[in-house]
Amino acid sequence: MRAVLLACALMTPLPATAQDRGPILTDVVEGHILPGYARLSKATDALSSAAQWDCAATSPELRAAYHAAFDRWIAVSHLRFGPSEADNRAFALAFWPDTKGFTPKALSGLIAVQDSAIETPDGFAETSVAGRGFFALEMMLYDTAFMETEDEPYRCALVQAIAVDINRNAKVIDTDWASYANQITTTGGQSAFRSDDEAMQELYKALVTGLEFTADTRLGRPLGAFDRPRPKRAEARRSERSLRHVELSLIALRDLAARLSADHPEVASDLAKAFGKAIDRAQRLDDPVLAGVATPQGRLRVEALQQSINDIRSVATTELGPTLGINAGFNALDGD
Repeated sequence: MRAVLLACALMTPLPATAQDRGPILTDVVEGHILPGYARLSKATDALSSAAQWDCAATSPELRAAYHAAFDRWIAVSHLRFGPSEADNRAFALAFWPDTKGFTPKALSGLIAVQDSAIETPDGFAETSVAGRGFFALEMMLYDTAFMETEDEPYRCALVQAIAVDINRNAKVIDTDWASYANQITTTGGQSAFRSDDEAMQELYKALVTGLEFTADTRLGRPLGAFDRPRPKRAEARRSERSLRHVELSLIALRDLAARLSADHPEVASDLAKAFGKAIDRAQRLDDPVLAGVATPQGRLRVEALQQSINDIRSVATTELGPTLGINAGFNALDGD
C-alpha cells in the first residue's frame, strides 16, 4: 500500500526549467550501467569455470566465485528495465523473495527424476526460474538438504548447469545493453523512450525503487512484526549475505544518485550525507544474517538502518525529483 501511495503522489508532473539531460544520461549509461553489467559478466565467467573445475558444495574456489558473482549482481539489481527484464532474465538470475518456497521444490523436482533438461543450456533455460540463478545455487552450496544427494554425479551436473545458466543470462544482458544504451542516450524515433525526460524518469525510478526494495523487502521481511520477527526470511541467509546485500545495494544506489544529481550540488550533498549515514550503519551492524531482529536491541538497530534508508528516499522524492522535474511514476515492484 505504501508503494501505491508513493506512486500516486508522484504521478503529477512537476514544474521544472528546461534541462539538458544528455550529459547525465550518457554519464549514467557509460559510468554506471555498462561497467556494472560488464563486471557481472566477467564474474559469472569465473563462476561457470569454477563450477566446471570443482562442483563440490564445499569447494573454496566455487564458493568464492559464487560470492564474487553475486556481489556483481546486487550492484546492478536495481536496474530493472531493458535487457535485464527481457525473457524474465532478472528473475532467472535472482528469484527472491520466494514466498512459497518454490526454489527448494524446483531443485527437489529436478533431482528426484534426474531431469535431463540440465544436460544442455537451452534445455535448462526452459525449466522453472525458481530452480535457476543465484538463490538456487546458494541452496546447492549451503543448504544441507542439497549439499549432498544420493546421486552425486547428478548433483554436480545440476550445480554446473545453474552456473552456466547464470553466466549465459549475465552475458546476454551485457551484450544487449551495448545496443540498448543508445535508446537512453538517443531518445525519440525508434528508441524505447520518447524523450530525454522519459529516459531520466526511468533512471530516477530505478533509484527510488531500489531504495524501497532494500528498506521494505531486504530489511522489512526479516523484521516482520514486533511480536513476530521473521529472521529466516532474510535474503541469502544460508550464505550469510543478508546484510551484505543491503550494503552493496546502498553503495550502488549512491553512485546512481550522485550521477543523477550532478548538476545540483545542494541536492547531491544532501543525498551523499543520507547515503553516508545509512552505509555507516550497515557497516557497523555486525549482523550478517540479520538474526538480531529476534531480540529487542537487535531489532532497534535494524529498524534504525531501515529508517536511514527511508531518509534517503525522502531526500530523493522531495528534493531530487522536484529539482529534476520528473517523478518516479508507477512502482516497478508492483508490476505496473
